[in-house]
Amino acid sequence: MAGIRDRVAIIGVGCTKFGELWEKDQEDLLVEATHEAMEDAGVSPQDIDAIWVSAYYDFTGQSGGTATEPLALFGKPATRVENFCASGMDAFRNACFAVASGVYDIVLVCGVEKLLDQGSRGLPIQPQHPSFIGASAPGIFALAASRAFYEWGWTKEDLARVAVKNHRNGAAHPKAHFRRPVTLEDVLNAPMIAWPLGRLDCCAVSDGAAAVIVTRPEIAKTTRHKDDYILVKANALAVESIQPYYRSGYNWLGFPATRAAAKMAYEEAGIRDPQEEIDFAEVHDCFTSTELFNIGDLGLVDDPKDAPRFVADGLADIEGKVPINPSGGLKCFGHPIGATGCRMIYEVTKQLQGRADGLQVRNPRVGLAHNLGGPGAVASVTILARRD
Repeated sequence: MAGIRDRVAIIGVGCTKFGELWEKDQEDLLVEATHEAMEDAGVSPQDIDAIWVSAYYDFTGQSGGTATEPLALFGKPATRVENFCASGMDAFRNACFAVASGVYDIVLVCGVEKLLDQGSRGLPIQPQHPSFIGASAPGIFALAASRAFYEWGWTKEDLARVAVKNHRNGAAHPKAHFRRPVTLEDVLNAPMIAWPLGRLDCCAVSDGAAAVIVTRPEIAKTTRHKDDYILVKANALAVESIQPYYRSGYNWLGFPATRAAAKMAYEEAGIRDPQEEIDFAEVHDCFTSTELFNIGDLGLVDDPKDAPRFVADGLADIEGKVPINPSGGLKCFGHPIGATGCRMIYEVTKQLQGRADGLQVRNPRVGLAHNLGGPGAVASVTILARRD
């Protein structure tokens, strides 16, 4: 099967600050992120051949016009992508295929979400199960956490260490929504949302946008980042059951979509031992427990139940063996759905180039981004690497 390995290069990235951005609408955010990416790449709007834009909610935007209207890029092919919380990385995937095929030379990928103007707490949701009518995201993901508590002996302290680590990282990132370090006691004493997930175990709702410019390596060699463009080694997408709780054999101990996407991505990128070959990862930590599941599902530990020990031993710290969420992750940025996957690509790209906005991983060569969607139903795994 032909893949995209080494056939696509990232030459520019942009990202807004994430947070409560009352003074800006979704168009402002998309323009800001996209123009930063184009300036970073050294390209003009006229150089863009096609656009993929990610927005999950229809109140943020519908159709490819979500991007062409504010950017005034009329007459160009533009496609809106929606795939639960993995929408942003799926948009990136589609753009990579378009470039690798040779149909387009330079493509813009962007994602945006404007959630806080809706005036409600948490994500706007629709019923997905007769027993979970109106169930919140914490309510659904708490089922997985409580199962790991029962089967594997995970504890509230295990979850709290993830929050402490990510908030320590995010405090150094100028574009993060939350920039205050927290202590173990802060996390353990926070109000309960859905046992065992307390308030500081949950990521917040935010507004934000991010953008990426992709092209082929032979074109990248003529651009502003000719010496440090980033190669796409793999991008895999897996879609499992939208309602995993209908499956009698589903045990909630991890997410099959992540495992399937990781397997495909590792095969395409030629990764045989992710524990040794992945230098750092931005993973979908919508909840602290989810980050622990991700560490196991991505094969960064031998046994998934040992993910808490990986964090407790400092192996996921910025100076650890495989730093996890050096940006602060969703815990510090929040989760504007359509923008999150694109922001992860932004973060991994800048880390590999040695120009991270916040804490810099020491001399990384290969980075991973993981975007999880719905109740664990969709996952995308991207592997990026330095050209050398």
